[in-house]
Amino acid sequence: MSINFLRYLSSVMILMSVGLFAAGCSDFMKGNDMEQVSFEHVAINVSDPVAMADWYCENLGMKIKLESGTARFISDADGNMMFELYNNTSAAIPDYSSQDMLVLHFAFNVDNVKETCDKLVEAGAKWDKELTVTDSGDEIATVRDPWGIAIQFVKRAKPMI
Repeated sequence: MSINFLRYLSSVMILMSVGLFAAGCSDFMKGNDMEQVSFEHVAINVSDPVAMADWYCENLGMKIKLESGTARFISDADGNMMFELYNNTSAAIPDYSSQDMLVLHFAFNVDNVKETCDKLVEAGAKWDKELTVTDSGDEIATVRDPWGIAIQFVKRAKPMI
């Protein structure tokens, strides 16, 4: 066999190996060999999780999914996302009302931002940021629930979810 033929054969074998390796990586990257990860909940330590869960259910149509002691797992009406509201005295409960809403806020899509905020203010919330319209046409406003947590309401010009 000539040296050139052996080099050619070696190159073909290397390319085939790279192709098989890449195909394997491609399958791995598609998640075939990896467990799918999806959002379940965000937990937040609050002073009165029972009252807070009741307020969110009554005023935002959220649903209690699980009660465990005083902890409440609540989801939006469609079950797309969930909060765990709990009280654990071994950790400090932040003073949510003194935090800038940029530190923490819950955000909800709604059809009528102003009407939703006005309804919540009547139910004990306080205005934080009045209704604004962004350059892209999104309507955004923020209120604070009775426990001081910022709740942002948005009506996206172009829905993200």
